[in-house]
Amino acid sequence: MSTELQPETVAAAELPQLSRSLHPPVRIVHLGLGAFHRSHQAWYTQQAGDAGDWGIAAFTGRRPDAALALAEQDGLYTVVERADAGDSFSVVGSIVEAVDGADVKRLVELVASPAIAVVTLTITEAAYRIGTDGQLDRTASDVAADLSLLGSLQGEPATPLGRLVLGLAARRAAGAGPLAVVCCDNLSNNGTVAHNAVTGLAAAWDADLAEWIDDTISFVSTSVDRITPRTTDADVRAVEAACGYRDNSPVVAEPFSNWVLSGEFPAGRPRWEDAGAVFVTDIEPYENRKLWLLNGAHSLLAYGGQLRGHSTVAEALADPECLQAVEAFWDEAEANLPGGLQIPAYRAALLARFSNARIAHNLGQIAMDGSTKLRMRAIPVLQAERAAGRSGAAAALMIAAWMDHSSTAAQPLQDARADAIDTANLLAGTRRIQALINLLDPALAMDHEVVQMVENLQGKFHHLAAIPS
Repeated sequence: MSTELQPETVAAAELPQLSRSLHPPVRIVHLGLGAFHRSHQAWYTQQAGDAGDWGIAAFTGRRPDAALALAEQDGLYTVVERADAGDSFSVVGSIVEAVDGADVKRLVELVASPAIAVVTLTITEAAYRIGTDGQLDRTASDVAADLSLLGSLQGEPATPLGRLVLGLAARRAAGAGPLAVVCCDNLSNNGTVAHNAVTGLAAAWDADLAEWIDDTISFVSTSVDRITPRTTDADVRAVEAACGYRDNSPVVAEPFSNWVLSGEFPAGRPRWEDAGAVFVTDIEPYENRKLWLLNGAHSLLAYGGQLRGHSTVAEALADPECLQAVEAFWDEAEANLPGGLQIPAYRAALLARFSNARIAHNLGQIAMDGSTKLRMRAIPVLQAERAAGRSGAAAALMIAAWMDHSSTAAQPLQDARADAIDTANLLAGTRRIQALINLLDPALAMDHEVVQMVENLQGKFHHLAAIPS
């Protein structure tokens, strides 16, 4: 009979990666406790040579479930690395506090502490509420609600940005000094995005606080990469069978991982480079390589693949029509990336990673928040192709597939701009196409050739019947 995953269980197993203290001091606060954080930033922190000095307090986003489950296990969980040859298992203990995101008091207390040196973020692209001008959209309903709460000092902010700004205000009041905010969401120039979102919200509440953040807080840009599908009940059973203990919160990931960072850490950081993290001066080429080639292909497969009846990345990539669309988009993206990034090898590695049928990466999960994701994944490639005098048809096909999916999905859209998308879908013909492109890029919506090209690509994945299983 298996036991529950607890510190004494790990000690009995004598796992070498946990030979250090199971309770390092909290020096990192994370917002957005989910599977990816646990397979990536928390995993990297576990592998650092000085991991015993760097505990993480991780806060959930919308729901407390992940924190409640991890708290039962003293923050411990199993990472299952799933390769074609089989699974390997390791226990991670770098999360020493798993906290319900609604516990704003604890978050503020931690961010205000001089011991905290780093705040990492995986709050999803849409949570930054950045408009097409690159600045915080203060008219967004949740932003406006948080500003009202902050201004009145009545109640607690509901968004991760609002909660972080409140914590930084407390840090300023405590004289706790600088720290680094590290954005780990899939956004181009994500450190700048995080800076603009945080300072934009702070400035709308307290101009002096915004100035202090500008002068004191470092915003680090990163490129993060590790395919991490949702954990299933079968995964829980597999861990129990292989490890002899029951883990209610395992996380499954591919063996591959990558983390590129650019920025200052004024209060220190873990030695993430021990686990393979890379620190660079100019991160933009790495960001674009990942956003366009990996994430862009994921979005194309998510919409085109579902329209053809597929449910996972591996299934969609095995469809010749989907593969052809991905390769064409990669050709466009590669034409607009600088040399020195080993793009052919990167593309070959992506094909191998995507084809790993043992990683059931759900297309429906990837399809969420398309109106935000496509602004980073399809629009820059389309703009670059048009500027070079080429059509950008492969990038336009991704946009067309997103539009088709938005009007045919069986489930309600999971998108921050779902209402606007639904309203646009009530229109007909060219007006509908123009309204939907306008949500991604208003300038392109005024380009008749682009609108016509996207309209002509509508239905490309529809009229190709799904390949029988």
